[in-house]
Amino acid sequence: MKFPAEPFRIKVVEPIKTTTKEEREALIKEAGYNIFLLPAESIFVDLLTDSGTSAMSDNQWAGLMLGDESYAGSKNYYNFEKTVKNIFGYKHIIPTHQGRVAENLLFSTILKEGHIVPNNIHFDTTRANIEYHKAQAVNCVIDEALDPEYDHPFKGNIDIQKLEELIQKHGTDLIPIIMITITNNSGGGQPVSMTNIRQVREVANKYKIPLIFDACRFAENCFFIKEREAGYQDKSISDIARELFSYGDGCTMSAKKDGLVNIGGFLSINDGKLAQKITNMLILIEGFPTYGGLAGRDLEAISRGLQEVLDESYLCFRINQTRSLGEMLIQQDIPIIKPVGGHAVYIDAKKFMSHIPQSQFPGQAIVVELYKRFGIRAVEIGSLMFAYKDATGKIHYPDLELVRLAIPRRVYTSMHMQYVSESIREIYKDRHKIKGLKIEYEAEFLRHFTARLKPIVKN
Repeated sequence: MKFPAEPFRIKVVEPIKTTTKEEREALIKEAGYNIFLLPAESIFVDLLTDSGTSAMSDNQWAGLMLGDESYAGSKNYYNFEKTVKNIFGYKHIIPTHQGRVAENLLFSTILKEGHIVPNNIHFDTTRANIEYHKAQAVNCVIDEALDPEYDHPFKGNIDIQKLEELIQKHGTDLIPIIMITITNNSGGGQPVSMTNIRQVREVANKYKIPLIFDACRFAENCFFIKEREAGYQDKSISDIARELFSYGDGCTMSAKKDGLVNIGGFLSINDGKLAQKITNMLILIEGFPTYGGLAGRDLEAISRGLQEVLDESYLCFRINQTRSLGEMLIQQDIPIIKPVGGHAVYIDAKKFMSHIPQSQFPGQAIVVELYKRFGIRAVEIGSLMFAYKDATGKIHYPDLELVRLAIPRRVYTSMHMQYVSESIREIYKDRHKIKGLKIEYEAEFLRHFTARLKPIVKN
């Protein structure tokens, strides 16, 4: 069965407030046509992100009641540490309140001006944390990943030739680490194969450069390896994860994704000297090493969530719920990234809104229309998020112009997905009536979070 029944029962429900189109039009205008600035209670189906929006299990909620809020040496930390070491295998565990802090701690410690960090595709907070330190975030994803229509089982793979050429051009002194994001969020939630990870490890060994994973959706990546890569069909998800991480030197993790929790993250590495430097920084900005900005109860919820996310019945439902939404859109000729990724369906906004140039943010135009007409919140992953000016003032636009429909874990039903599909179909019918947008305000970094826009009267 392609779309199995939910492997859980619903014990608690949260009412969803309904709003009128007129109310939503007023709200989005007041928010400067930025969906991040909307009140959450005005959203009917919220697909803004899968980060921190999961529903926790009864087991996790029970764990909250066992929270040990001791300042140092909480018993929950030791449960957390044991779980992380068992799954990821690295020696040193540094808890943080979310993934971008783990990124910040790492990059603040290792980066200098002029450094270069290769990745398949850097996501927004990773890129921003690198560029904040006047370093360069370089994408080395395979070319197939930049063609939304191309059906490739592992479109998150790093192009080994691109990676080697980058290292040879700039030298190892300028490249402190190599990163791999699993799954590759900015490229459509696409997985990375174990074969490709081994190949990157060989390059890392050749040039003596540490390999660090952005591991926030590691379980989904492992599921795709089990499903698609020869030799892994009979292996457990936990065994696949252990092999995958054995090829790395550490990872950053937002537990708000595959940790199945609403807050939390960590940095895990093998280098003891680096871990000590980072821990010293942690104490300055986050908290003591055994809580890292989190309550004891949060650490317990992460520990239990990381174990639950390895359950194959959960992952089967998770991946197939996303896949089902994608297939509904494909049947309606909606252009999306193929194959469907793990945590989200990505609309190809360039093709969907072919009459709107990237300078007028076609992805954001779709996002605004989805909210105004149907109360659905999605997010643009395109020119608003990633376009930038170089030193000469020239604007560079990303290869992919996307709208991400990120599905929270264990939150929405198949009927919600059908509502989303039918809503997008209605917008697609009227797409030529939709106008582009222009920016009125933007911040220097991560502008999409706080930017204010307004509609363009004429394209």
